[in-house]
Amino acid sequence: MKLNYIVIPLVTIAVSVVGGLITGGGMAWYRSIKLPSWTPPGSTIGAVWTVLFILATISALIVWNGLPHDTRFQWIVAIFLLNAILNVGWSWLFFGQHFMGTAVWEAGVLGLTVIALVILIWPLSILAALLLVPYAFWVAFATYLTWSVWRLNL
Repeated sequence: MKLNYIVIPLVTIAVSVVGGLITGGGMAWYRSIKLPSWTPPGSTIGAVWTVLFILATISALIVWNGLPHDTRFQWIVAIFLLNAILNVGWSWLFFGQHFMGTAVWEAGVLGLTVIALVILIWPLSILAALLLVPYAFWVAFATYLTWSVWRLNL
């Protein structure tokens, strides 16, 4: 078995666990702020993120195992890692620090990393790129939700 079959899922799990711990620590605050009526329940948000993390992990494994390890590959890996950092960073900004406005911008950058991954991966593996498309749509929705929450709580 290749080491990346362990490392890539472990990175995903680490992002999920750290983000979840930060989010969990901010839930009392979150329940005290105004939310749009269309805010999905926490269980739905958690389920969606679980599916997205699984899809992103599969995409990363396809990239790692099926593509030449050239300059484009290095950029893809770097953007996947930046995406992981930004994913945790959003939780820290929003739930940990309550910096809603900054979290809006950070979510936008997170979305740009997903779009960059889709664009870079597409010519090499349409399947790996398509696996990230739901992630891009969800982050766009989450960015709008974050903006809406921020505006309601100004």
